[in-house]
Amino acid sequence: MALDLREASFERRGFATSDESTRLRLEGIGRTFILGYNAALNTEGFVSLSRTLDRTPEADRGFAFEGAAMALTLLDLITPWRRHRLKDFLDGPAREHLYLATVGAGWALARLRQGQHRILRGLDPLLHWLAFDGYGFHEAYFRPETTFQAHARPRALDGYALRVFDQGVGRGLWFASGANIERIDRCVAGFPTERRADLWSGLGLAAAYAGGADAVQLSLLRARAGDYNRDLAQGAAFAAKARERAASPAAHTDLACRIFCNCGAMIAAKATDDALEGLRGTPDTPDYEIWRRRIRDRISSEAGVP
Repeated sequence: MALDLREASFERRGFATSDESTRLRLEGIGRTFILGYNAALNTEGFVSLSRTLDRTPEADRGFAFEGAAMALTLLDLITPWRRHRLKDFLDGPAREHLYLATVGAGWALARLRQGQHRILRGLDPLLHWLAFDGYGFHEAYFRPETTFQAHARPRALDGYALRVFDQGVGRGLWFASGANIERIDRCVAGFPTERRADLWSGLGLAAAYAGGADAVQLSLLRARAGDYNRDLAQGAAFAAKARERAASPAAHTDLACRIFCNCGAMIAAKATDDALEGLRGTPDTPDYEIWRRRIRDRISSEAGVP
């Protein structure tokens, strides 16, 4: 079940970029994910696992926890006599990295394509949707032709899960495109109109959390987002909150928030907290979607994002 570090290479994945620093950055993130994944497979006990994950550089530690969550979810799904590794991990060592660890659980659902309902029952009631983001990223990363050219989505998903899946596809596009803005713009334009807002949300999240682009590139991305600027900003605000919760600030996250949200990462993260007040979803419109809409509205009204 272990993953080879070479799986993160652009050459192996078929990704391309003309910028060497971007390639190194995004490949490095993939390797950190794999290191966390393999550590969870090979380490007995959360104390030892936490020590291993905590040796990851602070700014990238979330990716190691994401990989570890994928491995623990897989183990839960294939060993019916012990099914609480993921829950114990999320309640314990991964509490501060809850956003990315929940995404990691979605990688496992994509890999096995089973156990969806059992795993989701143990996740945070609001953030469990992020597992479908992880599902989407997995498909974008490992099946880019099917995902970006055929625009395929899993038959096992339906309803609102497909929208969060597309958020993950948008995140995956940041990697698959090598953060090339022209390539991103062409790819998103090929998708049905109703899927584009969620793709741009994912792109904002990836650009802000993972980095790999300078101010000029980020400004160009915002310009290409056009009518979807608020979705781009909402994704960046999510990234800011994920980093705040994990106490792992990054200059590239603050930069992206200033360009996408017209405010720094701290203010963008606060907008996500403010948007939680009195949150009440419905069967047709989950809490997670209302939360995203509120964040878009707050960023628009308070920071002036059009």
